[in-house]
Amino acid sequence: MLKYSEPLFRPPSEAYSLIIQPTIGCSWNKCTFCEMYSMKKFRVRPENEVLDDIRSMKDMAPFISKVFIADGNAMALSGSRLLKILEALKDTFPKLRRVSSYALPKDILAKSSTELKELRDAGLKLLYVGIESGDAEVLKLINKGETPESTIKGCNSAISNGIGLSVMILNGLGGTDLSRQHATNSAKVINEINPEYLSTLVLSFPYGIEHFRGRIGKDFIPLNTGELILEMKWFIEGLEIEKSVFRSDHASNYLVLKGILSRDKDKLLNRIDSALRNPDLAGIRPEWMRGL
Repeated sequence: MLKYSEPLFRPPSEAYSLIIQPTIGCSWNKCTFCEMYSMKKFRVRPENEVLDDIRSMKDMAPFISKVFIADGNAMALSGSRLLKILEALKDTFPKLRRVSSYALPKDILAKSSTELKELRDAGLKLLYVGIESGDAEVLKLINKGETPESTIKGCNSAISNGIGLSVMILNGLGGTDLSRQHATNSAKVINEINPEYLSTLVLSFPYGIEHFRGRIGKDFIPLNTGELILEMKWFIEGLEIEKSVFRSDHASNYLVLKGILSRDKDKLLNRIDSALRNPDLAGIRPEWMRGL
């Protein structure tokens, strides 16, 4: 029986995956908007413990086809450490089809092309990258530790070495002041990456807006629902990518959007325009549409 250091997070698409936890917390853990790992200090678990965890699940081998490596950024591990984990997974679970993990662009960049190809060949097929924004000013505001350039370079390094990407943009992250440039520049970065999967979530304030303002050090004005939807319009208008699966259907999203870009771009924009013209039909209360 696996014993996790909780809380434990994983992407929605990994709901039926076995989760292995070689790292605890997030190696960066300084983003001003993120509270996911605020109660954890990052550490790497002893290798023998992790390998024992994997072997302990051998009886479940017939049912294991996907594994997610936690916590917030297992790609912070060295290539050799990750390779041992992947090899143990492959040896233990013959039906394994995919191993995935969260990743920061800087930690992808820290690995050579040879290392990334070895990891891919050993089963690492997908990385989830929270890009958050493609705007330099927004990235600095949230203390992401990345730039648009490092984001593009890191993500493209994974793709060029055969590892798929699922990337995320955080709707509303620039507030009212930076909304337009957040949307426009995020689209530009996504265009440079052309990821296999693209999703958006909405900025939330689990400890309240004043707590968030204290962390970023400015009078941040959050977007209301209508403004969030308008920002999504600007973002999608700027996208010029091929065959990316797009999802904006997380619980935080006010308007559900699904499609394949660029095939469904016009359909998505028409749905957004319809919601802005007829918010009541889209299930959006009029008082949420300030100034629109």
